Amino acid sequence: MPLARRLTLADAVAIGLGSMIGAGVFTVWGPALGAAGSGVFVALLLAGIVAFCNATSSARLAAAHPVSGGAYAYGRAELGPWWGFIAGWCFVIGKLASCAAMAMTVAAYVAPPAWQRPVAIGVVALLTAVTCFGVTRTARLTQALVAVTLLGLAVVLAAAGTALSSSSPVPLPDGTAYGVLQAAGLLFFAFAGYARIATMGEEVRDPARTIPRAIGIALSAVLIVYIVVGAAVVLTLGGAATTTTAPLVGVVEAAGWSPAAPAIRVAAAAAATGALLALLSGIGRTSLAMARERDLPPALAEIDRRHHVPRRAQLAAGIVVVAVVAVSDLRGAIGFSSFGVLLYYLVANLSAFARSRNALRETRRRVPWLVPVAGAIGCVVLAATLPPLSVLIGAAVVAVGVALRALRIARDRRPRDTTTP
Repeated sequence: MPLARRLTLADAVAIGLGSMIGAGVFTVWGPALGAAGSGVFVALLLAGIVAFCNATSSARLAAAHPVSGGAYAYGRAELGPWWGFIAGWCFVIGKLASCAAMAMTVAAYVAPPAWQRPVAIGVVALLTAVTCFGVTRTARLTQALVAVTLLGLAVVLAAAGTALSSSSPVPLPDGTAYGVLQAAGLLFFAFAGYARIATMGEEVRDPARTIPRAIGIALSAVLIVYIVVGAAVVLTLGGAATTTTAPLVGVVEAAGWSPAAPAIRVAAAAAATGALLALLSGIGRTSLAMARERDLPPALAEIDRRHHVPRRAQLAAGIVVVAVVAVSDLRGAIGFSSFGVLLYYLVANLSAFARSRNALRETRRRVPWLVPVAGAIGCVVLAATLPPLSVLIGAAVVAVGVALRALRIARDRRPRDTTTP
């Protein structure tokens, strides 16, 4: 049973914005400035370039393969089942960790320390329920959350504007090449939401036209927002932003706008909630695609007949995220998520490169190949410069997934191999 095509261009853009303008814009500046120092805007530019390459590759592939699954479907179609599995597995495990990070961010802004973990679990449970009642409800709620987030960012920028003439930001340390690359990896984590548009290719109207436009619009808007917000943080707080978990609250307080701080906390919670909602939807669709190919349990491929959503896949994702929230911390979740996401986009870029070569053979027309090559190289470099523990854990979990799939294939083949011709 196919999914219903109900999402318009505005819906797809809103889901992309809700994924990208999430908790990252409120929390990423401290770690990024700590890693890159005065090179933070070079890191932002690098992250934007890699994101642009990935978005372009994703848009081309989504137009050619307008089905659910994103790079999982593209990898299977262009490179083979194993590449598709690696992309899908990396997406699912990386985004499950990202969901946990978003839930913990919501709780950090709205609840006292003793209640943060229970609140985070409750948020995951509530939003999982929302995703089980139709994709249009998901899109409408995401639009509302994006509006609240942008309003909060507007307050931050207004406060920063009044403080520029009187602020004395702490000088930033000099950046190093390694620090800039690590900061780019952290900043890329906040850009990565455009994949959610591609993973919903089976639910978008006129996907060949809508998906590329939605990705381009959403990514361009987010890059502008990040440049402006980053400038406000650097010019108002400078190096002091590295010591706070809520730098945008610090901006309004430094400007003497302390009464506005609660509004910024509400906006941050709304941003993280919007990102979590879009992430849960994307995980459900990729899990659906993998279950259809038996790379995940086939029971997850069932689609609810009334609401036209992969309810079992959504419930399974929610249960895993609750478990991650119960045992992990925010820093570990972000590092692990970044590793998985970058490998996912590596497969997307390789798939786009393979498609460009196939198109040349089929039509004798040259298709741009430099963008997917640059995107693939960028993904490898940023993944390699993440904190070593994140890289080791991520590689181990990927290896576990590969081993499980190999065992499943061997088990499926065994009866056929022992049957008499």
